[in-house]
Amino acid sequence: MRINTCRIATRFGAILLVALGASTARAEEPASTAPKGEVQHHTFDQSKIFPGTTRDYWIYIPKQYDPAKPACLYVGQDGIQYKAPEVFDDLINKGEIPVLIGVFVMHGRVKAPSDQALDRFNRSYEYDGLGDAYVRFLNEEILPEVEKKTAADGRKLRISTKGDDRSIGGSSSGAICAFTAAWERPDSFRRVFSAIGTYVGLRGGNVYPTLIRKYEPRPLRVFLEDGSSDLNIYGGDWWMANQEMERALTFAGYEVEHNWGKGGHSAEHATQIFPDAMRWLWKDWPTPIKTGQGSSQLQEILAPGEGWTVADDKPAGLGESLQGKITNHKGVKLSVDLNRASGLTLSPDQSLLYAADSGSRWVYSYQVQDDGSLKYGQKYYHLHVPDDADDAGAGGMCVDRDGRLYVATRMGIQVCDQAGRVNAIIPTPGGPATGLCFGGPEHNVLYVACGDAIYKRKLKTQGVDPTAAPIKPKTPRL
Repeated sequence: MRINTCRIATRFGAILLVALGASTARAEEPASTAPKGEVQHHTFDQSKIFPGTTRDYWIYIPKQYDPAKPACLYVGQDGIQYKAPEVFDDLINKGEIPVLIGVFVMHGRVKAPSDQALDRFNRSYEYDGLGDAYVRFLNEEILPEVEKKTAADGRKLRISTKGDDRSIGGSSSGAICAFTAAWERPDSFRRVFSAIGTYVGLRGGNVYPTLIRKYEPRPLRVFLEDGSSDLNIYGGDWWMANQEMERALTFAGYEVEHNWGKGGHSAEHATQIFPDAMRWLWKDWPTPIKTGQGSSQLQEILAPGEGWTVADDKPAGLGESLQGKITNHKGVKLSVDLNRASGLTLSPDQSLLYAADSGSRWVYSYQVQDDGSLKYGQKYYHLHVPDDADDAGAGGMCVDRDGRLYVATRMGIQVCDQAGRVNAIIPTPGGPATGLCFGGPEHNVLYVACGDAIYKRKLKTQGVDPTAAPIKPKTPRL
């Protein structure tokens, strides 16, 4: 039985679905001869990631689905939008997208204990928040539930686990939710449809254009839609924010396409262009989605074709900067009076001592005097902090010959210029980084401690040994 999105919105009180999904605009009409897929309705109330929540979800199963081969996937937020089942029927029938299963998930709510109290609505919490909670919810809770179901004719549901076989989309907060899921776990989702995306200051989404420019790119393909009459309210300007996202993605070398309209904060335009967006997102499948080169700052650091590998050795200097003291080339031991000092290193010319503060986003800079004393300490390096933490988690540090500071943090390796700004972020494979140092015969291999493992990666740059003769780097871009 096919679901009517207007009735869904009325039944479950999701007023936003009326604005976002139940468009009366004329979209591309699907071919009437296309085999009709099946749509099932289910409820899920056993989440451990979002405890206490109840939500409805729907599963679209195309007629062409064969359980002998895991199907591709589309996940949509806020339930069924854009006439998606009809669009998928048509595009699958034409061979313009692969056979895929659709999973349409409503946001959760925590039901009130009585009719005299209000439910807690989790939409902004789940959708607008950064971090990996929602994508873990999909991977660990919802999708396993989906695979327990069968089609009406008994076909078991099997979904591909490959990121290239999975797409995700949504409107407004559902759009930034979709992007965040792919951003956090490109191994799980690599194709993103974003309509009137909420990349503004509600729960930190306004930082994405900056992070996209700095992070080593992920293998993502993103389609953006918005209208020039979109919201301009206390949280920000949606129209400008979406354009900023497009420019940042283009700058960083991502596969990105957009379709700008003149409409407001509704899914009317998105419904019209959804078939073309799906064609573009799935073009050339199953060819893997490519990864862009990133900024010039990243290209100055990263060696082409070199990635992280598990190290079979542990360089002697890996934990030295975590001891709260360091020795310069003269044999003078330096230390700082900083309660939460979590890592120390010297500038290449040894005129400055850098000290990471584990309880904040700062790395302090001190000027080293001839007698080993320190002066002019400042909160100098401004690190990025993940949304689910109160600090950057800065630990070990090291520098290269050009004066860059490499800081092990919760977000990976944050690479700063001498002026104190994060120029690049290199994700680490084993979670948050705690220690790092340069090693190898040419001192151009970066070793990183992540949890119980040590990884290494060859770079273009060369590290500096603090016990060796000082090296004066070039003047930084100011």
